[in-house]
Amino acid sequence: MPVPRHDFYESDEKLTLSVYDKNADPALVSVKLGPRSLSYENGDTKLALEPLKGQIDTAKSDFSVGKVKIEIRLVKAAPGRWGGLVGASPDVLAPSPAQGAPEPAPRRTQKNWDAVTATILDADKGASTDEDPNAGGDAAVNGFFQKLYADADEDTRRAMLKSYQESGGTTLSTNWDEVGKAPVEVKPPEGSEWKKWAA
Repeated sequence: MPVPRHDFYESDEKLTLSVYDKNADPALVSVKLGPRSLSYENGDTKLALEPLKGQIDTAKSDFSVGKVKIEIRLVKAAPGRWGGLVGASPDVLAPSPAQGAPEPAPRRTQKNWDAVTATILDADKGASTDEDPNAGGDAAVNGFFQKLYADADEDTRRAMLKSYQESGGTTLSTNWDEVGKAPVEVKPPEGSEWKKWAA
């Protein structure tokens, strides 16, 4: 009984097996799948692969019959590369006597970025300035710092004033233990140069 030429390629989630059986009649082609087995039959042409290197999800796996080859798409039950079709590697999804049934592998879902963008835009429309200090521009930022200053203790207020004044507005610290020890350095933004203007 002739065994057809076959090869495969795989991703972490799926393995695609190509069985080269030219002009196969779709009505006569039979593909049977088990958790770790595959059999292909078309008249006298037969191919049996068992045990598969890993477990497959038979409900999600399928095949199609073309003029030159039959493509059998095996969806892996657990993501990862097999590196071969058959082998005696242990079935990671088979329950051991002490374990009971395995937990299903987590499915990767594709992120719907349009929905994420819409959620962010909706949140921005209804956001108050308390939640996002940048939501209302300069007025909101100033309000945020005024609230921060008003709610702070005496040491925090002194640290804020000293750091802001001595750094020329380039640093704002709330840590008096650090700021009280020495003058605060001017730290202009990257790519900028600090210049002292004469009065």
